[in-house]
Amino acid sequence: MDVEQTDFPGLLVITPRVFSDERGFFKETYQQERYQSAGVGVSFVQDNASRSTAGILRGLHYQIQNPQAKLVHVVEGEILDVCVDLRKNSPMFGKSYAIRLTGENHKQLFVPAGFAHGFYVISPQVDFVYKCSDYYFPEYERTLLWNDPALEIDWPLTGEPLLSPKDREGLPLDQCEVFES
Repeated sequence: MDVEQTDFPGLLVITPRVFSDERGFFKETYQQERYQSAGVGVSFVQDNASRSTAGILRGLHYQIQNPQAKLVHVVEGEILDVCVDLRKNSPMFGKSYAIRLTGENHKQLFVPAGFAHGFYVISPQVDFVYKCSDYYFPEYERTLLWNDPALEIDWPLTGEPLLSPKDREGLPLDQCEVFES
């Protein structure tokens, strides 16, 4: 597998080795020893999957207590995956990182705890899966406003995105809770 360190401490782009032939392909999406030696030094406790259609924007979500590190990838389709560093002591605090994840490029993104995370669906449909290092606690979930100008996210919108009520009511960076350590 190929591992690329981003400018954000701990945020990694991982491209697993893919074995393809006329029958399709095989890839290993997670192997504890290999991923830990590559910098993914967390234990995962929960796997999630979602299916969304074109124009849906999910996020930017995080848990202020019991923060979750995530290992995310697309099984089918294409998204713009976005993370925002909310670690107050990080040199990249308040900055966003975006990458296109597709079923074709097989890229994964390891998002350390302390980031808000979300995505926008570009293809007609997307199947998105992710591992989490902690359980979901709705009482600790927070939403960073997806279109806060301070984040400078260049969403590839094709019209008004489809948002959940909580995503419409997210808070701008200067009003949201952040991670102090």
